[in-house]
Amino acid sequence: MPMLPWLTEPIMFHGDRDRGECMMTEEQCAWKWRWWTDWYSADLVFSLPTVAFFMVAIGVFIIAYVLSAILPASWKRSRGWRRLLSGTRFLSYTNFHVRGWSTPSIGICLLGAVGLVYFLAMTLGPQPYYWPNTKELSYGNSPPIATRSGYMALACMPFLYVLGTKANFITLVTGISHEKLNVFHNWVAWAMFVLALVHTFPFIVYHEWKGDIVENWEADGMWVTGVIALIAQAWLTFMSIRSIRERYYEFFKSTHIFFAVVFFIFFFLHCDYILTTWDYFVATGVLYALSWLYSLSRTLFQYGLRHRASLSLDAEQNLSITIETDAEWKPGQHVFLRFLTCGVHALTAHPFTICSSPERTSADDKRKMIFHVKPRGGLTSRLAKLAEKQPNTSVTVLLDGPYGGLPVRWGEGFDRTLVIGGGAGAGTTLPLIESHLQKTLEGKKDAQFTAIVASRDPAFHSWFVRALEDLATRYSISEAVTGLTVLIHQTNDTAIAVDASSVSNTEDAEKKVHSDAMPEDGTASSVADLFGVHLEKGRPDLPALARAPLQEKGVTVGLVVCGPSSMVRDVSVVASEAQRGILNGSVAATEVWFHKESFS
Repeated sequence: MPMLPWLTEPIMFHGDRDRGECMMTEEQCAWKWRWWTDWYSADLVFSLPTVAFFMVAIGVFIIAYVLSAILPASWKRSRGWRRLLSGTRFLSYTNFHVRGWSTPSIGICLLGAVGLVYFLAMTLGPQPYYWPNTKELSYGNSPPIATRSGYMALACMPFLYVLGTKANFITLVTGISHEKLNVFHNWVAWAMFVLALVHTFPFIVYHEWKGDIVENWEADGMWVTGVIALIAQAWLTFMSIRSIRERYYEFFKSTHIFFAVVFFIFFFLHCDYILTTWDYFVATGVLYALSWLYSLSRTLFQYGLRHRASLSLDAEQNLSITIETDAEWKPGQHVFLRFLTCGVHALTAHPFTICSSPERTSADDKRKMIFHVKPRGGLTSRLAKLAEKQPNTSVTVLLDGPYGGLPVRWGEGFDRTLVIGGGAGAGTTLPLIESHLQKTLEGKKDAQFTAIVASRDPAFHSWFVRALEDLATRYSISEAVTGLTVLIHQTNDTAIAVDASSVSNTEDAEKKVHSDAMPEDGTASSVADLFGVHLEKGRPDLPALARAPLQEKGVTVGLVVCGPSSMVRDVSVVASEAQRGILNGSVAATEVWFHKESFS
């Protein structure tokens, strides 16, 4: 029976650990077979500790997730718990900004630094890097540094693939949504790529010294498969650099899975069942397949092929997508949509944040999943052109999700809530406004909720007011919603400044920013009265508005922002400062919680 190309015959699942007879002196053999240099146990010495490192890191987040769920409410209200919470939130909210570029949070950077120390120590710590071979004496043909870096790279692979999936076990056990795990997916990819390079070049150096590099290239597939896998890995890694990915997003998305499959196959062939290397491919395949099958089964069996998306242009720069469905979701969640009538774009699914609540207007009605999208290019541009050419047209769409959403803490509510949306992110404030509306109708009228939305689009405020009008109609609102204020900012180069020192609470901040130029028709005026809508010219002073409720004694404050990175940065700085203020007593609020969604 013909064997697979580039695999050593006979094919087995595990390689042999038999060292054979050592032809050197007893001392030389003992030195060669030490813990850090024994080739026949390298998978146990370097791969398994790497797996353990990742599992311990995941375990820390599991413990935090479980504690937040099971601790009694009385404990959570204690001063000690809230100070501990503020300390961890300070690490989570604080980052650094350098010339328009923001680092991940301090907490994430610290975790990355621990990983860096681990990999550097395991790679560069053990000696020697190369065997002290001579023309007459050979300890082996695999340089020790190449061996250990290769096994550590291999151990990264299951976590790399899992972190890149939407429905994965890490999200299940930690409560961290897949999009928040992307930073770790990216970092693990870079760690694995650097380890692969450290694995590769010592072989080139050694065989160049030995003079048999061409002979080894032509002798078997070990070198060929390794080079192909490395090229695919380099493509995946460099194309994932943020600036490159965002500029060529459609191309990146359509080629990413292809190169990931190429890498997986040729890496599998390259490992050639050495020791336990194939165990890691089985683990990767099983974990990835479970995630993929779960998402696929939901798409096909829970949602099916029956959904159609209605497209309309609410404004020149705003595309509305409406899908009637029985699906359920929570505020802040997103789904992946695959439009089957958009040519090559049907090959990929794109994430869209849901801008509506899952509430039904009546028991017989379907829920309306609404998305407000700013057309940019690729798929969204094509959908906008289709909506312009055929108003209110509908196309077949497949649903995958929902995913993400606001953490559990959001559902518990706050005394003061500030929700901010900018540009295409403004639509995400609508389901959060609706959430407050529902709580108010249920009798919870002591909380204050302020929504701030901003856009450069001249027609922006019109469609936003219409969206609020739809809310008023669906909930049959006839009087002003208690505690709700909506500030709609038509941005330009002149900001409306709000002096933080003169603003003692949210109500004062709202008085500072006065109403201006709402549409003259009765509907708009009615909506303005019902929802406390104010139309403003210029950019909002977000730091001042975010700081306003922090000096109200004993209140809990929730901050949510979805918008461009500059908008997210302004609010995150306030949230970070607030944690320090709670710890040192300079902030009167007892808790400040922050959630962000950013885009370019």
